[in-house]
Amino acid sequence: MTAGRDKISLTIAENLLEIGAVSLSAGEPYTWASGLKSPVYCDNRMIMGYPAIRQLVSGGFADVISEYQIACDVIAGTATAGIPHAAWLADVMDLPLVYVRSGAKSHGKGKQVEGILFPGQRVVVIEDLISTGMSSTAVVAPLEATGVTVSAILAIFTYGLKRAEEAFKSFDIPLYTLTSFTDLIGVAAKSDRITEAELASLKSWHSNPEAWSRQFTG
Repeated sequence: MTAGRDKISLTIAENLLEIGAVSLSAGEPYTWASGLKSPVYCDNRMIMGYPAIRQLVSGGFADVISEYQIACDVIAGTATAGIPHAAWLADVMDLPLVYVRSGAKSHGKGKQVEGILFPGQRVVVIEDLISTGMSSTAVVAPLEATGVTVSAILAIFTYGLKRAEEAFKSFDIPLYTLTSFTDLIGVAAKSDRITEAELASLKSWHSNPEAWSRQFTG
């Protein structure tokens, strides 16, 4: 990560904590859809209410695409939280926008990808966050079924879990994120939002989420 991107990562992490988009609770963990217990919960939909932060995010995404010279003809948002951020980025870059449903429609034309795509186009996918990586990589097949290539997946935040790293490696698609769990807990500790004991618990969860979760599930 370059010095500029490192600064943006810390700034976004601070903003997410400030607006309550990320909540930390080591003592009373949250439950993910998978059933996994977690001391951290991220809801980047809250960014929609803060124009300055969403502009920072859009600019950050555009900078990543430019810095890493990612081939990009179309921006694709994942349903539902990735769609607004994809739309703002498409406006910044003056590019077409599509979005990918979680599943094909059961009526009409049965589409899963909404918008206009042409075979041979290069698509950058926008996610709000990366947890296990499964929902992010699940959009690859329906997009590629239209004849396009997924150049990269970009997200605002990543929990940085090993299972997500493995998922992206299996698809051989690069992932770029604007901020991370590691930077976020560092900012939280530095600003006294969490105690040393809570920081240790968060690090323990990060190193082995399943084992950490079991202490709350029996």
